[in-house]
Amino acid sequence: MSLRAKLGAVAAAGVVALGTGVLAASPAQAAGPWHGCPSGAACVYPRDAGWNNDRPSHIYWGGVYKLYNQEGTHFVVNNQTQGWKVRLCFDAGGTDCDRYVQPPGTTWQVNLSPMNSIKLSAG
Repeated sequence: MSLRAKLGAVAAAGVVALGTGVLAASPAQAAGPWHGCPSGAACVYPRDAGWNNDRPSHIYWGGVYKLYNQEGTHFVVNNQTQGWKVRLCFDAGGTDCDRYVQPPGTTWQVNLSPMNSIKLSAG
């Protein structure tokens, strides 16, 4: 094998290894707080306040929570780890949640008026 071919193979292996590392870790999940939302949590920000100087109005850690007085458009951050998802539910008991499933490491701007609960769960 020529020197040129060997160098090309080494460079290609490096790119594959780098690409694998980048895909394996999500910076939003591993980096700690994100717009004031702690790592491992999901956060809702005040209506029409944008990021509210990185101060969420509600921080959720897991389970089902009723949403009270959450009308209009809000930012919702899913800064959970290990693949946990945020589900925005039409029912107050954490059911009827299939239409709004937010993956970890994402931010949504969503109208919470029709939502009655938020559910945080694995998978």
